[in-house]
Amino acid sequence: MRGVEAGDAAGLADTLARNREFMAPFEPWRSEVFFTEAGQAARIEALLAERDAGRVASYVLVETGSGAPVGMINLGSIVLGPFRSGGIGYWVDRAWHGRGLATAATLEVCRIARDAYGLHRIEAGTLVDNLASQRVLAKAGFEEYGLAPRYLHINGAWRDHRLFQRLLHDDPPL
Repeated sequence: MRGVEAGDAAGLADTLARNREFMAPFEPWRSEVFFTEAGQAARIEALLAERDAGRVASYVLVETGSGAPVGMINLGSIVLGPFRSGGIGYWVDRAWHGRGLATAATLEVCRIARDAYGLHRIEAGTLVDNLASQRVLAKAGFEEYGLAPRYLHINGAWRDHRLFQRLLHDDPPL
């Protein structure tokens, strides 16, 4: 796992295009451009601008040796002050499912959120029937705290989501 870089556009476009059908039930509608190198370059540029503003931290999950992208995890919606919270979202190449990669990345992002940003809380949401993602969150120490009806527009409809959180520490805000 490493920070996303401008040079990741081609590899991410390739991985996303190969996994497009597999990920469709869990994703919002994406334009054709999203699955191209140009689309990913624009997305990365926006993520890096958000990173520089302190609102997002984005990481690419890479294959050892080749460095090819096999997934991505984002820590976004970072709010400091007395709230000190953020949210995570992730995806992993179908070929890498079931190997613990998403869990390891989630644990590492929680460590970064606590140590580098001083965040108190991380939240995540999953589709009600996305049991694999719910297992990842449980293994990473997240607890379910609610249900959000019609939370996100996913795969053509407003979908209910289970909401999870992990409290990282109980220290006062910095």
